Amino acid sequence: MSNLALSLNTPTRSQSLHEQTYQALRLAILSGELKAGERLIETQLAKALEVSRTPIRESLKQLQRERLVTSDPNGGLRVIQLTVADAIDLYDCRISLEQLSVTRACQNIDQAQLSHLELIVTQAENIIDKPSHQLTNCQLLHIDHQFHRLLAEFSHNPWLVSLLDQVFDQMELLRMRTMEQNPGVLEICLEHRRIYEAVAAKDTEQAIRAIVEHLSASKERVIREIQQLNSLSSGN
Repeated sequence: MSNLALSLNTPTRSQSLHEQTYQALRLAILSGELKAGERLIETQLAKALEVSRTPIRESLKQLQRERLVTSDPNGGLRVIQLTVADAIDLYDCRISLEQLSVTRACQNIDQAQLSHLELIVTQAENIIDKPSHQLTNCQLLHIDHQFHRLLAEFSHNPWLVSLLDQVFDQMELLRMRTMEQNPGVLEICLEHRRIYEAVAAKDTEQAIRAIVEHLSASKERVIREIQQLNSLSSGN
């Protein structure tokens, strides 16, 4: 943790020190700055963020409730390290939830929202098609997240959005780990385009088929990478 580049945002009246600390740690975990399985030591985190241990302790408790931080057998805290079984469970949740997402999007999406969704797909295609594109894994995941979250928002079901947000956070951890080994795990062009076209046509059956195929393919890619990472770790 000696090279940690954590920092707090400029303090604002609307954000308490605890909230700023929590957001800084959460971002560090989701971006991969704090690695999966890394031990979290209050004194080191407090020093890195230039705060007392109290907001650190409160933030870590909140992150435990969100299952981004877990306790180890010795009572210490670590960034959660997701397994193949976790990947299967998380993808199964997403496949179920996002079928509802595209079903409702087909029913409720308006022209302005459809144009917004198309813009996200087109921007991704334009960036990825450039041989010299230099996007980080975190930026690629953000593009993917935008597309899927917009679909959820356009379903007009706030409960669905809330549930998916919880799954997205866990999956970002999972995919940051696998993309470090193989950026090709993430497919955000062809598969997204198929989903968009089905939603644009308001073809619910095709939209469901496209989202299931997309997430199932992603599931297979991620599981394969985790298995390879585990093999490398055990080999060491």
